[in-house]
Amino acid sequence: MNRQPNLEFLRRAIALATENVTSGRGGPFAALIARDGKVIAEGVNMVTATNDPTAHGEVTAIRAACKVLGTFSLAGYELYTSCEPCPMCLAASHWARLDAVFYGAGAEDAAKAGFADAYLYEEFRKEPAERSLPALQFLRDEAWSSFAAWMASPNKIEY
Repeated sequence: MNRQPNLEFLRRAIALATENVTSGRGGPFAALIARDGKVIAEGVNMVTATNDPTAHGEVTAIRAACKVLGTFSLAGYELYTSCEPCPMCLAASHWARLDAVFYGAGAEDAAKAGFADAYLYEEFRKEPAERSLPALQFLRDEAWSSFAAWMASPNKIEY
């Protein structure tokens, strides 16, 4: 990737993460969404504040940006985050169609502070039934009806 990040945006994400901790509101993670030198939205880790395990800084920033813009696609936008995204946040970044992700601290830094996600990558390599959280498939043929309805729907919005 030959992109040049806006380091002030990255510094802002880091400052938001630090403020989130010092204020007692949440964990040491924050992010913002930007385009063409303008910040569109910011988000901080709100897992404990909202009792929502998906409320990571990147996810809250993506949700805020999508709300501001009135769209589910952030194509053309960039994510600046205080720390390398966990698997969930990285997946959310892909689903949001962001153009780039710029981060400060690495996953190894997060692990030193007790936020270790490496085991998830190992889990994803296992067969679903062999994971520490087993995933077992049933009623596949019946479940296909949802996809058949989607494929036949003239009102669907592709994403």
